[in-house]
Parts: sequence; structure tokens; C-alpha cells
Amino acid sequence: MASINEQRSARRWRLAGRVIWALVILAVLWVVFVKDVATTTSSTPHTAVVEIKGEIASGADASAEFVVAALRSAFEDSGSRAVVLLINSPGGSPVQAGMINDEMLRLKAKYNKPLYAVVEETCASAAYYIAAGADEIFVDKASIVGSIGVLMDGFGFTGAMDKLGVERRLLTAGKNKGFLDPFSPMSEEQREFAHQMLAQIHTQFINVVKKGRGERLHETPETFSGLFWTGEQAVEMGLADKLGS
Repeated sequence: MASINEQRSARRWRLAGRVIWALVILAVLWVVFVKDVATTTSSTPHTAVVEIKGEIASGADASAEFVVAALRSAFEDSGSRAVVLLINSPGGSPVQAGMINDEMLRLKAKYNKPLYAVVEETCASAAYYIAAGADEIFVDKASIVGSIGVLMDGFGFTGAMDKLGVERRLLTAGKNKGFLDPFSPMSEEQREFAHQMLAQIHTQFINVVKKGRGERLHETPETFSGLFWTGEQAVEMGLADKLGS
């Protein structure tokens, strides 16, 4: 009986080995054929769409990290014939917008594929900073477009503290370390410094728009004032090219 049991055990091990090898072969075939088919399918001719929705900020869905990764995938795909930026954003960080705009220009030059911006409800401030790098901008007649400006906001409570008899005890090393502290007064020197910084970023924004829009832009004294317009007005001003979705 010991000999019979040993033979049965050997047969079971041989059967288990055959099953394992069969599974390995099936896995290899799946990787070679099924995955290859999926790759081929994704590379058929198509228009790639990259969404920029919501606030443009680090860590947000519309951050440079996520948008740039999506743009690279879209341009690198051999099947994509063009790339569409679908935009619905009130703006956000000029740094994040600048990183996205720079990468857009690099990818366009490298892959020689057209890039279109299509605006839904809003394309303002940092969102327009990005859109300005597209070959053409399409808007709805009621879209909100523009707001080419820069802001820095906050609150000051010094007057309320004086009335309430509250004393602010802020200790700093460096006379401007408490700059923009809402409970401390702002000096004229600090105010002027902030204005200069905002003006520099505003100039960067203006240069991006002028470079992207070129001769299509019909510049007026209000163009870079921070105002925004309807899509219909934006087409007339050269901030956008056509009405479309």
C-alpha cells in the first residue's frame, strides 16, 4: 500500500505541475496578444481631449502635475491627430498655468500636432493664460473669457483691534517678515513692493497672451485691465477665434 500511495502522490504532483505550466502559458499568451490588441486599439486615429476644470492649483485636479501628464499622453499617442483642451475654470495659480503653458509649447513643437482650446462656461485669468498657447480658441457666445490680471488679497483688522483694545504681539527677525500679516499695519514701502511684484507677474501674463494670439489680438486699453467678456465679445477682440463646442 505504501508503494501505491507513493505512485498516487507522484501522479498528483505531475498533474499539479501540468496545471501550473498551463496557467503560465495562458498568462504569457494574454500579455502577448490581448495586451497588444488593447494597445493597438488605443492608437487608432482619434482626437485626444484633456480637461482643465475647476481651480488651477497645486494638488487640484487642474494642477500642472495632472494636466502635463495628460498632455504628454495625448501628444505621445501615435493615434492622436489633434489635442483638445476642454476648459471650464475661473483661474488660479500663475505658476501652475505657466508650467502647463510651457509644456504645451514644447509638445506642439516636438510632435507637430494641432492643439485647440474649447471653452465651456469660463476661461478666466490663469485658465486663459493656458488657453493662449493653443493654435485656436473656441468659445460659446455666453462663455466668460479674459480677466488678464493678477491679484493678491487678504484682510486687515488693525482698526477693529484698536477699537477693541487688542494688542498685536508679533516678534520677527527681519523687518518685513510680518509682511501681509492681517493684524499688523502695512507700510507704504511694503505696499509698493507688492505692487511691483504683481506688475512683474502681470507683464509675464501679457507677454504670453501677445505671443500666443499674435496679430489676431485687437488690443485696447482694457484688454489687459483684468476685465472679462462674453465669448462673442472675445471673438471680436481677438481673444478667441470662433464660436464652437
